[in-house]
Amino acid sequence: QVQLVESGGGLVQPGGSALLSCAASGFAFSVYAMTWYRQAPGKERELVARISTTGTTPNYAESVKGRFTISRDNAKDTVALQMNNLKPEDTAVYYCNAAWPPSDKEVVSYWGQGTQVTVSS
Repeated sequence: QVQLVESGGGLVQPGGSALLSCAASGFAFSVYAMTWYRQAPGKERELVARISTTGTTPNYAESVKGRFTISRDNAKDTVALQMNNLKPEDTAVYYCNAAWPPSDKEVVSYWGQGTQVTVSS
């Protein structure tokens, strides 16, 4: 069965760092585009970072550019999000998503259940 399991969330001080991980199983991970989304209380879900099947030219939301880094390891079927210089505005539930084909015409999409990141002093 298909599974996407996020981990690494928790309480972080402003200016601190966190590493989120997403472990995939049950599908051909290496041919799926991978994306981290987040949803904060009272706000719509937003795209945080997206990485292609090969890991080239990742995309980031403007609000996280220079602070977050997305990466993937196709040999281990994992995708990660390194978050540095965290701000209270980054507080949200973070979700891992897999999509195929990796284009605007995607027909298959899988979601993890999310991991809570809280940035507070």
